[in-house]
Amino acid sequence: MSPRAGNSGPRTLAFVESPVQLLNVLEWAHVRASGAGLTLVVLSPVDPMTRGQLRRMAELARDEGHEVRWEEARGGATAPFRTVGGLTGPLRRAERVVMGDPFSRYVQLLLTITRARELVVVDDGTATMEFVTQLARGERLVRWHRKGSRPGPRDLLFAPVSSAARRRLTPAGGRRVEVFSSMPIEEAPDGVTITANDFSWTRARFGPPRLTKGADMVGTSLVETGVVDAERYLEAVTGLAKKHGATRYFAHRRENAEKLHRLAVETGLEIVRPDLPLELIARRGPIGRTILSFPSTVVHTLPLALAGTEVRVAVCDIDPRWLTRNASPRAQGFLSGVTGSAKDVHRLAAVAVV
Repeated sequence: MSPRAGNSGPRTLAFVESPVQLLNVLEWAHVRASGAGLTLVVLSPVDPMTRGQLRRMAELARDEGHEVRWEEARGGATAPFRTVGGLTGPLRRAERVVMGDPFSRYVQLLLTITRARELVVVDDGTATMEFVTQLARGERLVRWHRKGSRPGPRDLLFAPVSSAARRRLTPAGGRRVEVFSSMPIEEAPDGVTITANDFSWTRARFGPPRLTKGADMVGTSLVETGVVDAERYLEAVTGLAKKHGATRYFAHRRENAEKLHRLAVETGLEIVRPDLPLELIARRGPIGRTILSFPSTVVHTLPLALAGTEVRVAVCDIDPRWLTRNASPRAQGFLSGVTGSAKDVHRLAAVAVV
């Protein structure tokens, strides 16, 4: 039976919307709340691949002794009202709230309800770097690839909730804020505790992996988010695969099927849709001795998850000419920073494309 904090409800509530966020809650619990148990609330998305990975991660969480509460948070027009209404009581009783995405409107709304004196933001990859910087500067919370764009009508309507959430995430009046991350954080706000995520739970739970002779490639959703041109991306993947002898392409969960089909046909790569976050897939193996990636979270997390193995992580820079006209003005600098701040990776020059 999952541990509980008596009849008053769980002491710790954790909100996640992606498999990686759930993984990092497990990493945080392993380091900071071992044996305490917590209630994981999955605010389920609609994307089938993400839902599938979340189901698998939920099984692992239950195996670790945590309670999992699955919410169909986006299952129709009335779903948000049912979800928020059902969570109001537990939120007001919780002493600690853990969240995977402080940019999420769902999470921001839930933050306005809680009275918890301890708030924890767990690693959500490159978004964590941007969140900490914005919090330190007192800026509006906005995802990096939208930075510089004009707020839309929904942004303006939600602005009071977003501002209230940002205030809640600022330490004050005895309220403690912790950021648990594997990302390099250079500009932490006063009073915010930074705890390193070194993927110790992943290494203890899985592996070490069997290594293959070839190279594997990690996909990215930079095309889907409107940052990188689709044709340039296809050419870059083709060039990298040929140069380094890659045979498999691990798709990002947000990559669309049409793009992946083109990659398979035109590059000959085997497209793999992982059923777990890549850190766990790589740790379980088999995995290539070289992992090729573009700038993304995995250039920081894979070296930690694969520490003690002979796997080399190599990252290819994004050529400014690959960016779309609609890309944020900050996109190139942000992506370069992701690569430049990564440790224990081999940096590759951008692939030349016509």
